[in-house]
Amino acid sequence: MNQPTVEVADILRAQGDRFVERNRSWLGFQRLSVLRAITRCRTAALGGHIDTCFHCGYQEAISYNSCRNRHCPKCQAQARQRWLAARNRELLGVPYFHVVFTLPHELNLLCQYNPEVLYSLLFQASAATLLEVAADPQHLGAEIGFLSILHTWGQNLLLHPHVHCAIPAGGFSPDHTQWVHPRYPFFLPVKVLSRVFRGKFVAGLRRAYRQKKLRFHGPIAALEDPKRFASYLRTLFRQDWVVYAKPAFGGPAQVLRYLGRYTHRVAISNHRLLAFDGEHVTFRWRDYAHGNRQRKMSLNDTEFLRRFVQHILPRGFVRIRQYGFLANRWRAARLGLARQLPPATPQTREPCTETVPQPTRRCPQCGAAMKIGPNLTARELAGRCKFSDSS
Repeated sequence: MNQPTVEVADILRAQGDRFVERNRSWLGFQRLSVLRAITRCRTAALGGHIDTCFHCGYQEAISYNSCRNRHCPKCQAQARQRWLAARNRELLGVPYFHVVFTLPHELNLLCQYNPEVLYSLLFQASAATLLEVAADPQHLGAEIGFLSILHTWGQNLLLHPHVHCAIPAGGFSPDHTQWVHPRYPFFLPVKVLSRVFRGKFVAGLRRAYRQKKLRFHGPIAALEDPKRFASYLRTLFRQDWVVYAKPAFGGPAQVLRYLGRYTHRVAISNHRLLAFDGEHVTFRWRDYAHGNRQRKMSLNDTEFLRRFVQHILPRGFVRIRQYGFLANRWRAARLGLARQLPPATPQTREPCTETVPQPTRRCPQCGAAMKIGPNLTARELAGRCKFSDSS
């Protein structure tokens, strides 16, 4: 892939200090740490290393180290490929469904001030909804398993919290002796999922309020009043919540590849950035509301960074989770059992084309293995540069 014209790090180096100075009151330590890591990624500030050939002794120029922060657009490529390879090994020989649970925009401000509580509740409510509706004999009557991935952004970088779920079609009978196949072409009824999801999420919000887990600052300070909060919750029932479900027509591996573009990246990739003139950032985005058309958007640097920063997750927050028979506790045993039960529609598991990059690099001169290292600190790098300049 070609080198991007502009990187998020370029914008931060040019305007990051000014942005932080103006917004320090709400950024917090975690967001400041992420911005600092992205700014320093693959620069002399993080040190570097020299790759050496085992065979002929050839040495490459110094390569600067990565920050390895999960929010950095330049990092996590190998972690993503390893994750895809592991998930591909878990695919079953049945069709798959792609289900998305989306929070209404009325919850955006509450999410901004309470990301850990709201996003955890989004995971819990969507997972409990799928497990409960699937277990109902009127709909499926089975124990299902699925993978959930949190996205907080839309193509325009505005807050748009939603969870993507990749689900094998069907599940175990209560006695685990049969594989139960879905009776609907859409897996589970979307309207039922929507109503149950809304009820569970609002009940969780009410519980979080009683337990004083929610923070009310700035524009949502008034919601701390019990009557106003109760009135706010009632407004959430005035519309249907969006739950989207469709079969994975390209096969389960294609769903994984689609989701894999976002599992180890946050908000925007550097390759979507088109230009930065020092004050305005231009990037590509897809307008899903108007025929999936590709458009360009220009924002001033402050607004671009504000939109980017709101997608930085709380420290340690897990944004990829597995539930049902795919939960860590019994995933290996349940997958083995599922492969022994015959599927209703034989389907060859599509191999994933994603490959895990080999750590061994080849010498451009003799083709032998290159050794990564030695690692150099920022001070050692500075000393080498000073020595080379004097010589």
